[in-house]
Amino acid sequence: MVIEPLFKGVCSVFVSVSSRCFAEMDFAEACHQVVELEFDRLEIWLDESSKHLKPSQVAASPETFASQFRDQNRIPAIAFDLAHDVSRDVFQGICRASKLLRVTQISVPSSPLGTPFNSEIDRLKDLVKIAGEEGVRVSIRTERGLLSEDLHNAVELCDSVRGLGLTFDPSYYLNPATVDKSMELVAPYIFHTHLRDSTVSDVQVQVGLGEVDFSLLVSVLRKVKYTRALSVELIPVRTDLEQRGLELRKLRMLIDSLL
Repeated sequence: MVIEPLFKGVCSVFVSVSSRCFAEMDFAEACHQVVELEFDRLEIWLDESSKHLKPSQVAASPETFASQFRDQNRIPAIAFDLAHDVSRDVFQGICRASKLLRVTQISVPSSPLGTPFNSEIDRLKDLVKIAGEEGVRVSIRTERGLLSEDLHNAVELCDSVRGLGLTFDPSYYLNPATVDKSMELVAPYIFHTHLRDSTVSDVQVQVGLGEVDFSLLVSVLRKVKYTRALSVELIPVRTDLEQRGLELRKLRMLIDSLL
């Protein structure tokens, strides 16, 4: 099959990878693995319950973190991704680190299903305001069990909170009857993406065995003049460490071929 590049001449769309792919590793080792796999842009995963990298560590001294990251790594950071909600002070610290590293994107979770919509709007408005003061965009991840699980809810939140976008993960929206409409619905709101191969029944499978139509996604993003990251994010517990490098290389090459 011939894959036609869909972003001819557009250099501002690029492939990145999340450090979550190596979440069981120390952050420095994860960065080393990413460089070895020939990725050249990094999304930084933050999780307080992990030994990988805690949001409280970054927020405690944004200047120290930014300086150490630049000194120790050959790969630029392009986004932060928060595994969970954090305090206002911690979020401010992460936004400060973002500015120092020239990172303009932070992904956050929406609140759990059942949270009053107005309360969520107020929470997200506050996050967008804090981030905006440092020149950073905020987007909510589309994921199961949270308010953003329903894409219509996710879009409504974006419409209600000026400046809020989506981090779109197509793995959860593979129903053949609705996949086209789902992508078209969210495309204008997408600030960031999380990509892996998946099926309707399995959120992560080997690359090439899944049902994610990467060509369709890139085509839809092209229509809305998307100019940001296509970020690879494997769920580490779903792929053995020995196979992870191969899967990441395959995904990088697949997405690169579409650009």
